[in-house]
Amino acid sequence: MRKTVIVLAVSLLGAASVAASPENEVMAPVREFIDAFNKGDVKRLQATCADQTFIIDDFPPNQWRGSRATSKWFHDLTESAKKNGMSEAFVSLQKPRRVGITGSSAYVIVPVKLTYKDKSRLVNTAGLMTLALHKGADGWRIGAWAWTWGNN
Repeated sequence: MRKTVIVLAVSLLGAASVAASPENEVMAPVREFIDAFNKGDVKRLQATCADQTFIIDDFPPNQWRGSRATSKWFHDLTESAKKNGMSEAFVSLQKPRRVGITGSSAYVIVPVKLTYKDKSRLVNTAGLMTLALHKGADGWRIGAWAWTWGNN
């Protein structure tokens, strides 16, 4: 019995250290960003990002920067989607290709799967998100990100 308790305790400690790993801490706002996007929650999207954010995406004006850049990007994305007959977008994060952490800075490359309707046709495609994050008093926040279409 005593051996079982010790094995269980060691297993739980190991799981806790994995859950609180630096990589998981950096990926938490990225996961939160994608979850908020999938739910259309602009407040949560904005909350995952730094006050001054820079975004590059494939639709005009192709770049957003500064205060509330994420909210502006989401608004423009919504308008572009309506104009082009796109709806029901859903993004799935894949396993990160790279999570580099140096002090309070991090660089992340993560493949994504995007599913959406183009008029009535279901489209499944892939892309990459490249993100730069900074850790401040309120934790890790996304400072910049770019979307790239393509095969993963």
